[in-house]
Order: sequence, then C-alpha cells, then structure tokens
Amino acid sequence: MAIPDKFLWGGSISAAQCEGGWDEGGKSPVQVDFGDPGSTTDRRWIHYINADGTRGKMRQFDHLPKGAKYQLFDDIRYTNHVGIDFYHRYKEDIALFAELGFTTFNTTISWARIYPHGVEGGVNQEGVEFYRNVFKECRKYGIDPVITLYKYDEPVYLEETYGDWTNREMIHQFVEFARVCFSEYKGLVDKWLTFNEINILLHFDVKEGKQFAFEELHNQMVAAAKAVKVAHEIDENISVGCMIAGFCSYPYTCDPKDVIANYKEFQNKFAYCADTMVRGYYPSYAKRIWKENNVTLNISEEDKKDLMEGKSDFLAYSYYMSNVVTTHKDEGEALGGAGTSANLKNPYLTASDWGWQIDPTGYEYFLHVLNDRYQVPIFDVENGLGAYDKVEEDGSIHDTYRIDYHRSHIKSLMKAREEGVNIFGYTSWAPIDLVSFTTGQMDKRYGFIYVDMDDEGKGDLHRSKKDSFYWYQKAIKSDGKDLD
Repeated sequence: MAIPDKFLWGGSISAAQCEGGWDEGGKSPVQVDFGDPGSTTDRRWIHYINADGTRGKMRQFDHLPKGAKYQLFDDIRYTNHVGIDFYHRYKEDIALFAELGFTTFNTTISWARIYPHGVEGGVNQEGVEFYRNVFKECRKYGIDPVITLYKYDEPVYLEETYGDWTNREMIHQFVEFARVCFSEYKGLVDKWLTFNEINILLHFDVKEGKQFAFEELHNQMVAAAKAVKVAHEIDENISVGCMIAGFCSYPYTCDPKDVIANYKEFQNKFAYCADTMVRGYYPSYAKRIWKENNVTLNISEEDKKDLMEGKSDFLAYSYYMSNVVTTHKDEGEALGGAGTSANLKNPYLTASDWGWQIDPTGYEYFLHVLNDRYQVPIFDVENGLGAYDKVEEDGSIHDTYRIDYHRSHIKSLMKAREEGVNIFGYTSWAPIDLVSFTTGQMDKRYGFIYVDMDDEGKGDLHRSKKDSFYWYQKAIKSDGKDLD
C-alpha cells in the first residue's frame, strides 16, 4: 500500500447510526431498524413476532428463533429510523467536516441500500447514486473517503432467507455486494475496509454458542479475503484493510500467571482475527483457542488459499480504553474468558460516564504492539469519548472533558509517530453526535458537532459547534502539533 504523503485527519460515522431514511430510496430493513432505545446500564433490545403471533425480543447480534419475523410495534420508538438524518443532511454535515479541516472521512455503505433483497433481487440504483453523491461531496472539499462495507447491518431479507453467517451463501452475497461497490465508486474511493470490528463476535456471549460464533467469524474472514482479491482485480490502486476492535489490557498483578493470562487474552480477542487477516493464515495458537472453546472448524483448502491471497493491505482499529486481566478470582467479579473482569478496574485510571477507563498511555503502548507485530501501515478509525453534554442558555457547550480525552490520545499518537510507528491516519469517533449502536441512545455523545435530539426523541436535529469543534480544527490545522 502506498502511504499518503500527508497524515490523514478526520472522523468516522456509520450508515446505521446516522443516515435515517430507513425505508427510503429503495432501502430494505436491517436488524437495528427494529431496535428500541436502551439505557446507560442496559443494551438495547431487538423486537420480533413469533410464528404463533406472540411478541418476542432478543439482544443485538442474536438471531431470530425459527419461524419468527422482525416486527415493528406501535408502543416502541425506533431511534435508527431517523438517526441524525444524514440521508437528507449529508451536504450540511460534510460542509461542517470540511470546516473542521478534514482530509479524510470514514463511513459505511448500507448493504440494504445496494442489494435490498440480495443478489437475486438486483442492484438498487437509487442507493448506488446516493453514495456516489456523498463521495462526490467529500471530494469537492478535498476529503478522501475511507469506506467500510459492513457494520453488523446486512439486509433482514438475507437473514430471513439464508439464516446467518454460518451459511456460506452469505460469503457469495457479501462478495457480490463488495464487487458492485468497488466498481461503481472506482476513482472516488481508493481506501476500503471490509468488516467493522470483525472480532466483536468474540467479545459477546452469543446465545447460539461458541461453535456458531467461530463458524460465523470464519466465513466473514473468508468473505473479507475474497473481497480484497476482487478489489485488486477491479483496480490495482485500491487498498483494502481489515478493521479490528482494539483490545489493550494489562496483568492485574505481577503474578506470572496473570502475565500469561493477559497475553492469551490479547490472542483470543484481538490477534486471532488480525493475525489471520494480515498474515493470511490462522496462527498456531488458534488450535488452543478452538480446543478451549470446544470448536471444530471445517477449513477447506480453498479457504486457506483465499485467506493467503486476500491478505489485508493495511490494519485499521478502534481504541477507546484498556482493561485488566487476572487469574485471582477473589480480586474481582464477573471474570470471563482468560480472566478479563467487567468490574475490576485499574486503580491508576479514571473512567468515562459509561465506565470506560481512559488510558492514553495504553494507546501509545497499543500502537507500538501493532506496528511491531504486523509490519503493515496502520490506521486509527475510531477513538473518542462518549459523555453527557450540557447545553448552556446561550447554546454553547463547554466539553473540556472531550478535549482532554482527544488531546491526551493524540499526544500519544504523535509520540508513537515520532518513534517510528507506521500510522497514516486518525479519524475520531465520532465527529458528530449519533445514535449509539449498543444502547440506541443519543445522550451518549461523542461529537464535536452537537445534534439537537435526546433519548426521548425530542429535538429538531439542528447542528451546533461545541468547544471541542474549534479545538480539533486547530489540532488538524497544525498536523497534531498545537493541542493546547
């Protein structure tokens, strides 16, 4: 991959969380279109109707019971139906991104806008043209779009027709979706990501069990590799990366058992996917992981060939926080996996309103680990702070906590760059307030741009600039040097 001459600065959003227009322009529904607003302490529910006509609900990433269908109910408000109305306001938002000084912008393409009823239903040209207009608007301002193909939002049609990602037909469906995108946007988009945070399946307890989760993940990694091959066939100048949810952790004690447990946790939750997608083959420790989880994968010779020939050109990641790992069960509660504790906190760190521990030094450490381990260009696609914002009587928003978070993390990034880390871009999550994917909230705000909409659905979606807007504008203009 050719590294850009100048470091890329920008922000990231996603179609499902921002666009709205959930049933406009030929788009078909996706799972989150049936999701309610959650809360600070509880993930959202996805609603459906059973074969016998009774109502049901399940967690995100779960799959429908046999015979069930997704269903909207009059007594539930569905926050993703409107999102922040990027579908109708993208020109206004991209103009604000340009005012911030963006040189890059990451968003996702909604699969359900391009192939609303699968390959067999044909391409939805109205959806194709919508994204073409978005990317042209970016280029008008000198913004280089970096586009993600998938963020947990396949068309509901595919789930109801083919089931889930354990069905290898999903590989074919995804690759053809990718092919259309690479072909249609050739010359407009030259940097792509296949699956957003593909390793996230390993972070949740999937009700169908570990065998199911690992089979889904295998098929997704094969689909990603096939998509990389297709991209290079269409345009040799296209670069396609993988995007892995960042996992940074420390041993809770200096007990050697904690050190080993911590290293294995990194393998389990991050490296398993990154090693496979960047190096082109499953690492040797995968056998340990499969054995511990009682998993048997049917990996064909063709799969192995695809993984090797479809290695990612670069490694993108998200980073928000760090964790601690221990083998001492009396030290914390809710121990899981190799020993990550949901309740055990690092006493040297502070935390966000949602309990995520803030660790810019861990970010610097994480960058060095990625650079040393993978020896490919790396790209920060998500980094940010979800927090409650207070709007003053004059409309101003003094979000010093957000400035402090980004300042400390960008300082770590700049130091790592100076020390030789091969990172070529930073996109904050998110430059504008949006609907939280896991909780469905608006009050969990990340943006430098405030969107007037709250958790109760009150507001007119008006955009306004927070104090952090002007700070990030200055940081970008100085190429990360002026962070005061």
